[in-house]
Amino acid sequence: MDPSLTAPAHPPRRARPLIAIYADESCLGNGRDGENPGGAGVLLEYQPRDGELIRRDLWVSAPATTNNRMALQSVIETFRALNAKDRVFRVAFTTDSRYIVDGMTDWVFAWARRGWQRKGGAVENLALWFDALREASAHPIAWRWVRGHAGHAQNEYANHLATRAASRQEASGGFVASEFDAWCEAHPVASGEVEPFPVARDFRPSRALPAVP
Repeated sequence: MDPSLTAPAHPPRRARPLIAIYADESCLGNGRDGENPGGAGVLLEYQPRDGELIRRDLWVSAPATTNNRMALQSVIETFRALNAKDRVFRVAFTTDSRYIVDGMTDWVFAWARRGWQRKGGAVENLALWFDALREASAHPIAWRWVRGHAGHAQNEYANHLATRAASRQEASGGFVASEFDAWCEAHPVASGEVEPFPVARDFRPSRALPAVP
């Protein structure tokens, strides 16, 4: 995590900072036979009190994967990086993946009640779901869905990070300085409208995630 996100140790509960996350995933050839490379991209936004908006990027890749696995990886890597700060954040997590939003707000609770089984049998990608739940569980999170490729600047940029990571098979090694502003300037049609940073008093977390074995 960038030093700009460092906060004093043992802050009062009300001082939990709000972070906006925009995540997307990519799998080149998803669903085709063979080993399809994939990537996940994350844009982090943080606004210190009375300070300038800070943006950071993160991306990871895998040589043989699926869209759903990389969507889960976007959650895992985001919260793994945040957890390295040993701090609780309020997180507005926005993605165009219904797999993540529906999973984190609905499916995981039903699976937990059934002993981590679906009605029809085993849960696909269960080990990754467990990793995502373990990494995210310490934070109040609002899981938000946005339609992909619909002119939402942060989502389009996260998609850019994900597809670039998939094609190049690269990883950022955590959060790094963002190129969001330069990318938007270079891609005015693709970037679309920038979503304002969330209003802290309007933050409403989704229900707490279930514990995993």
